[in-house]
Formats: sequence, structure tokens, C-alpha cells
Amino acid sequence: MKIELLKCHGSNNDFVLIDDLQHTYQFSEEDRVSIAKTLCDREGLVGGDGILFVEQTEVADARMRMFNPDGSEAEMCGNGLRCVARYASEQFNKTQLVIETKEANLTVEQKGDIFENIPSFEVAIEPVSLEPASLPLKTDEEEHIDQNIPALSEDLKFSAVSVPNPHLIAMVDQVDDEQLSAIGKEANGNKTLLPNGVNVSFVQNLGDQKVFVRTYERGVGLTNACGTAMSASSLNTVLLNYNQPDEEIFVFNRGGFVICVVHVEDGEYRIKLRGNATYEYKTTVRLTENKVEELTERETFETEAKAYEALQAYASQEIERYQ
Repeated sequence: MKIELLKCHGSNNDFVLIDDLQHTYQFSEEDRVSIAKTLCDREGLVGGDGILFVEQTEVADARMRMFNPDGSEAEMCGNGLRCVARYASEQFNKTQLVIETKEANLTVEQKGDIFENIPSFEVAIEPVSLEPASLPLKTDEEEHIDQNIPALSEDLKFSAVSVPNPHLIAMVDQVDDEQLSAIGKEANGNKTLLPNGVNVSFVQNLGDQKVFVRTYERGVGLTNACGTAMSASSLNTVLLNYNQPDEEIFVFNRGGFVICVVHVEDGEYRIKLRGNATYEYKTTVRLTENKVEELTERETFETEAKAYEALQAYASQEIERYQ
């Protein structure tokens, strides 16, 4: 199987983007699972947090399907959607598009630079639900906001939010990666409590509409960043009155930062996520029996890499100020 691919990232949440708009590869579902497991392998030739398939559709400008490294398909991916937004905008020469995702057709738009020499893309994170059944989370409560889940922790309080990916969010004084990883593994292994698994985030409030978010991503593990997790975490800070609605929230992460805005209208929540969509390299590979062979020399995007290094340095300095 010969595939042209584009390696890209949003907040260093890195993906392999495969264009099925023009190539019409006609992958089977088994092919997609195999491609995800093989190409995302960190010990392999490419590596990544997921595969972004960009496809034709009759209901939007393009369709995005995102597969995790374990072969499971995600409902949505905020960082991946920005990468798809950039790629599709270049293909169609449009600054505003609609992308079909598994759960909804979402508006994406090119915005001004989020940092020097880094154009940004804003995506809608929808639909938003506070109903535990939308995750699903087994509970008798109509909403589960800042409450204990003894099966996961005796001390921490969690909020359950779907955007539409399922998320549990805990506010913490300091982010402990070991504790987060342990809770994330337990939450995804406890099918009685969370039948479909869940993304778990620890959020440190930095004040002045700033937060730091660290996420254990379902199907991935600890990640540099997760777009829907940063969106859900921003919503949680608004629900708990740490931050204000309709104002920019700077969300710092291990891979950089994004900007979220939470809108509230008639009891309904809408979230906008704005950040980078950076290209790393293009290449062509051949997949045979779960093995990857690179067929062409990589076309790298060194200028973009250097610009993002500057953003990351700034983000690291900001995080260190509070930790």
C-alpha cells in the first residue's frame, strides 16, 4: 500500500494527515485501523498521536476522520481539526470552511497569527453536553460538576463534560504526571464506571484568564496537548468561576498554548479553539505487513519549525512563572 502523507501538529500534538480528497485510496475500515497502529508507532519510522483522514463529503467542504494509535476512532480532535482546516483551506483556497466530523459539521476559519509568524486557525468545538450519559459516566446525578469519584480518587473532584469526546477534568494546585497517568489508566480500564473510556485532565489555574492543562488521552496516554481537553477544561474553569465567559482564556500545555473562548447563551455552551496548525514534513511510504518503507526524501518545513520553537520557548517561560 503506497501512501503520501503530511506530518503536522497542533500544540505539538502530532498527526499523520492522509489526503483522501484527491487520491481516493478506498481504504477499508481494517486498512484504517492497521494504518493507525503502524504509522503512529513511536518506535517506527513515522510516529504520531493519531491519523487524520481528509475525505470527500456531500454535506461540507471536507470530512475528517481521526484514528488513535490503538486503532480506535475518536469522536473529534480539536488539534487535528486545525490541521485539517489548514490543509483544506489551502486545497480549496478558502479562509472559512465547514468540516464534517463524526458527531457534527463544524465551522473552521483562518485567523491572525497566534504568535509571530504562526498563522492560526479557529475551530468550533461542538456539541457540548454536561449530561453524564453523554460520556457515558455511570451515575445517578443529572450533572457531575466538581464532585468526587471514589473509584478514581478519594481526594480529587472531577467534572464530566463531552465536547463530544468524553472528558473528566480535575482542578489541581500542581500537575502530577504520575498521578494523572494512574487515574487515566484506571478510568479507561473501569468499564463499569466508564464503558467507552474517557480523557482525563488536570488543570492548574494560573489566574488572569490563564490555565495549564495536562491530559491523559484515551487511546494515546499522556500527550503534549489535546484540543478537546483544553476546550473542556476551559469550560470547567468558567463553570467553577475561575475564568469569565466570552473572554479569551490562554491555555498553556507541554506543547505550547492555544486560546479558548467559552460562550454561554440560554443555558447552552459553545467553545471556540484557536491555535497553530504547523507542517513538519511530507513524504511517501509503502506499508506492507505492518512495516513502513519510506519511498521519497522528506520535504521539511524548517521555517515553520523555527517559528514554533519560539512559541514553545515563550510558553515554557510563562508556565515557569507559576510553577
